[in-house]
Amino acid sequence: MHADLARALVGAGFVVAMPLHRGDNFRDAGSPGPESWKRRPVEVSRAIDAVAKDARFAPLLKLDRVGMYGMSAGGHTALSLAGGRWSPASFKRHCQLHIADDFPACVGLATRLRGNFLDGAKIWTALTVVGLLFSDPAWQTHDEPRIQAVAAAVPYAADFDMASLASPRVPLGLVNMGKDKWLAPRFHGEAVLKACASCVSIANLSEGGHGAMLSPFPPKLSEAAAELLNDPPGFDRKVLPDVDRRIVEFFRKHL
Repeated sequence: MHADLARALVGAGFVVAMPLHRGDNFRDAGSPGPESWKRRPVEVSRAIDAVAKDARFAPLLKLDRVGMYGMSAGGHTALSLAGGRWSPASFKRHCQLHIADDFPACVGLATRLRGNFLDGAKIWTALTVVGLLFSDPAWQTHDEPRIQAVAAAVPYAADFDMASLASPRVPLGLVNMGKDKWLAPRFHGEAVLKACASCVSIANLSEGGHGAMLSPFPPKLSEAAAELLNDPPGFDRKVLPDVDRRIVEFFRKHL
């Protein structure tokens, strides 16, 4: 679902690898959310190792100049690899404080608020489940020195210690969407830009939704996924090649 960006990067001379994250992919979606987020940065390191061991690619690589791009949960991984720290307890705390304003960020595709008498029960259930599952206060970090530039699109960020992202260890660029229904921008991507003095805004599309950067757009989405990922009325996908170009230029500049 990031094939167009991958092609743009390859066209600029980069070698691109797309890891399949265990328990959070199109074949197996059994453990999305914080459990997957703990594993993902290590899986990125393993992906770099795998490409480095491939005789077809090894002569082409500069393993001390690796870039990483991630969107949504992948954006969460990107922030971790830029030096950010987060905890399951921080995820729980965010949901306890902002459940009504950022409901899909706390429950994923499980259910929606519909503005009716059932919303109270849904919120109570969500808070109960989150409270039971996500109490670990241990900070989650991962150091990958080969990565020297990071781009995060519509990242899940509300569970990060924003102080840890105030001065990222590498150049960090953000792509945000003004009409993101899944991750309320003010708690996530916009919060990172506000906290980070050195970060750059690669693109901020006021009419874009959470799934704008999926290109080509995935077919046959479930009703719940389509509601959160589909483009808002009036959004023009013709702008996406320019966003891809800006991401490529960000990596060319820093790598």
